[in-house]
Amino acid sequence: MTEHPTSYERPQPGADPAEARGALLRTPQPQLQTPGQPQPCPRGGTALPAQARTGETPSGPGTSTSEEHSVNGPEHAQPTSAEPDPHRPRPVPEGIPPQPGAEPERVASAQERRTGRGLPPGRPMPMRRDGDRLRFVGAATRRIARGIDLDEIVMGLCRATVPTFSDAILVYLRDPLPVGDERPVGPVVLRLRRTDRIPEERDSDGGFLPVPVPEPDPADLGLASLTAELCEVRPGGALNEVLRGVRPVFADSPAARAALPELLGEGSESLVPGAQHAILAPLRGRRRVIGAALFLRRPERPAFEADDLLVAAQLATHSALGIDKAVLYGREAYIADELQRTMLPENLPSATGVRLASRYLPAAETARVGGDWYDAIPLPGSRVALVVGDVMGHSMTSAAIMGQLRTTAQTLAGLDLPPQEVLHHLDEQAQRLGSDRMATCLYAVYDPVSHRITIANAGHPPPVLLHLGGHAEVLRVPAGAPIGVGGVDFEAVELDAPAGATLLLYTDGLVESRLRDVWTGIEQLREKLAATAQLTGPDHPPPLEALCDEVLDMLGPGDRDDDIALLAARFDGIAPSDVAYWFLEPEDAAPGRARRLARRALARWGLEELTDSVELLVSEVVTNAVRYASRPVTLRLLRTDVLRCEVGDDVPQLPRLRQARATDEGGRGLYLVNRLARRWGATRLSTGKVVWFELNR
Repeated sequence: MTEHPTSYERPQPGADPAEARGALLRTPQPQLQTPGQPQPCPRGGTALPAQARTGETPSGPGTSTSEEHSVNGPEHAQPTSAEPDPHRPRPVPEGIPPQPGAEPERVASAQERRTGRGLPPGRPMPMRRDGDRLRFVGAATRRIARGIDLDEIVMGLCRATVPTFSDAILVYLRDPLPVGDERPVGPVVLRLRRTDRIPEERDSDGGFLPVPVPEPDPADLGLASLTAELCEVRPGGALNEVLRGVRPVFADSPAARAALPELLGEGSESLVPGAQHAILAPLRGRRRVIGAALFLRRPERPAFEADDLLVAAQLATHSALGIDKAVLYGREAYIADELQRTMLPENLPSATGVRLASRYLPAAETARVGGDWYDAIPLPGSRVALVVGDVMGHSMTSAAIMGQLRTTAQTLAGLDLPPQEVLHHLDEQAQRLGSDRMATCLYAVYDPVSHRITIANAGHPPPVLLHLGGHAEVLRVPAGAPIGVGGVDFEAVELDAPAGATLLLYTDGLVESRLRDVWTGIEQLREKLAATAQLTGPDHPPPLEALCDEVLDMLGPGDRDDDIALLAARFDGIAPSDVAYWFLEPEDAAPGRARRLARRALARWGLEELTDSVELLVSEVVTNAVRYASRPVTLRLLRTDVLRCEVGDDVPQLPRLRQARATDEGGRGLYLVNRLARRWGATRLSTGKVVWFELNR
């Protein structure tokens, strides 16, 4: 904003009294000061003699006055107890004759300085000087610029304005706010976003006294009685013309008088004081008007001046640009958050013989995207694949690469490849995505029947296994090279997974930071798990959800340098007494033998009520298997919360459900399975396929 100073000092001798700006710009020549002679003014004019100030005594040649102190001190120095109040009304300069009928000069009381009551019209109030306006605009725009989201910016505008510039403010914004270059469809609607008013008044001693509001006061601005929270800007209407004009206008101007009823609602325009006590300022963003702000002063307070329109314009411009950027930032943050959320599993699967829990923490709330991921993938034979990985960086690109690698890992898991083969194919996929696409990954397959786990690692931190007794150990898994290096062989190890144990997979953001190295963090994690397990006793493992929360509590204030992905698996396993397993030769008698074996197993488990359904479905699935198989067919029954039946053969082609015609002799087996079973499916293996179905117990 260009400064237009208004001088209240006497012009120096020889200057044209009408040329106030020239008096300000000229620099007086140094001269010897004598007692009683007017002192130089800091802004280029001459100040009043010390004798002319009320309540002061003349100063001698060796006495330092407050004016001389203000010249030597900084421009923004705060007044001390010895200095006069910089915001008090300044006396009328000498040489200006009093107007006819004007009141005699008198000292304003503290109550008058507070509310403006009792002061003659035209008496200078705070912010009457252009220097005050510039300092206020600078401080207000800095406060507005501190906001990062929409509410913070609007609140910054209100707090910076009330009570320094106005007694109250109303902020209207478009609903919905346009984002970027998109063109809004439909009518322009303004919603009252926030109102603010003076909640308390200053006491004469410098304290604050609450404003009692026992009942509606006519002197109040009546903000609480405004009911028009929404208003539609009609094309060609008065409000539309004011908003298109962009420049702030006084409320008593013809354009504003016609626009205020449309903005505030019918009958509400009487709440707006007249005589230039209100300013209506459009809020214009980068490309379009996004709202309006209404600045109000009480009727008994001094009215706004013409220069205050420039102040309102600066406040409106900075606020509108800040709101525009906040909306853009909010949209980008929403897109990034949605991208990250869809890249991660929405819900963990309910796998047989294992319980799962997970956590994900972004590196910062302002950047909720990253390359860390976790996954749990059900596999044939009641197994489950546990995956955790970390793509280099935490940006939109890292999140996109993470999504591609996670999809590839799910596809490879569906082929039931060994863990080392999955990492090998992930390495090839990362090289196809780019030469600098690096990632670490740990892939583990848990078998609840054999109580074993097979793990392959690609440059990832090793997992930690918490035993039932409370002992925590870091598993010795070959580290391997990160994914994307190329030409590296990965190695898998098979370890025991006892029932009741908990396996913790994590990314390096949990154990590594600027304050500690990765191995120190891993040791702290192991100690934290052991200490948590001691709280529940040696015979009861800690709950999974609470365990994940305790693990994250080990992070200090300076330990969040990277994203954190955490996957915890509690191994329950399947007892050998709940498993029945047979080999059947591919011959015509195999279906009948399968029915007899299933009947005996159900009788041993006390599930005779399922005998008819199981015999029928087992007979159909085994018949389809032995028709094309060349090697022995496997039949396995698992008793968990459901009864699961699995039939495997060496034929890779998967069966498909189809509607058999009336003349077909076959093709109805899978139709019966689909109608009677709770769930069913077929999975291709490296050695053939498995067809399975489940029945409720």
